[in-house]
Amino acid sequence: MAGTCAHVEFLRAQPAWALALAAVGLLVAARAAIRLALWVYAAFLRPGKPLRRRYGAWAVVTGATDGIGRAIAFRFAAAGLGLVLVGRNPEKLAAVAAEIKAKHPKVPEVRTFVLDFAAEGLAAGVEALKEAIRGLDVGVLVNNAGLSYPYARYFHEVDEELMRSLIRVNVEGVTRVTHAVLPGMVERKRGAIVNIGSGSASVIPSDPMYSVYAATKAYVDQFSRCLYVEYKSKGIDVQCQVPLYVATKMASIKKSSFMVPSADTYARAAVRHIGYEPRCTPYWPHSVMWFLISILPESFVDSLRLGMCIKIRKKGLAKDAKKKSL
Repeated sequence: MAGTCAHVEFLRAQPAWALALAAVGLLVAARAAIRLALWVYAAFLRPGKPLRRRYGAWAVVTGATDGIGRAIAFRFAAAGLGLVLVGRNPEKLAAVAAEIKAKHPKVPEVRTFVLDFAAEGLAAGVEALKEAIRGLDVGVLVNNAGLSYPYARYFHEVDEELMRSLIRVNVEGVTRVTHAVLPGMVERKRGAIVNIGSGSASVIPSDPMYSVYAATKAYVDQFSRCLYVEYKSKGIDVQCQVPLYVATKMASIKKSSFMVPSADTYARAAVRHIGYEPRCTPYWPHSVMWFLISILPESFVDSLRLGMCIKIRKKGLAKDAKKKSL
């Protein structure tokens, strides 16, 4: 009792501002502890949703012949979903479909649809896709098809063709395919849409020398968030997944590592996160990197990234010059 009284007297002796500051400190510490606990649960303990039972029997995956899209398609097949694989190369689509059937013989069905997102006539192509999936219980859509720069370059060096293709593939393609698939989900009152964004738009404060690419991915991020709010009450979960570097053809990285996972490693985490937060970084080392970047001064991150991109540009120019000399 004497100890308790002593503590009370000690607190009474403290100025009000000190007590208020201590209370704020406790609240901040408690909030941080809760956020850490939630992150650990989401990263390591939270189970993935039963995609077929929760959303529907079919999944549509764009950009399904390489990288993340291909790896996610294999994961969906393992989960028992029928697949509609969308890509521009019919031979590659057929090869991936055959591989999936060989590895997962119990997959209900694998269909392919040829669509070049960078070509003229995108609207007509997406309309044809809409007709092709009519009547299917499409529960999951993954908008993975994307395009980046061949290598870093200043904005004034971006030619008309590259600029047009970036906007068409990364903005118009995502928008039109979502618009084609969404009405069926609304009618069935269930569905999940996953749009693959980029750390260039959501993690780092800027991505110099990849300005158009980063801007198109910022569109994907905001587009996804708005749809999440619009359609959550209708039973449709919309999510933007934000990877950092993944060892894929588009990233021009051949060898995977702890911080640069293979497409399959990333896909394993990506599928488990479907249907939860409106924006997430499924691969947990990437989310740690996001946190570390967020506490650094933006000017420092900008300067660091600019230096990296200048080096990438220099290597790209040297490679181009070597090709021209041959």
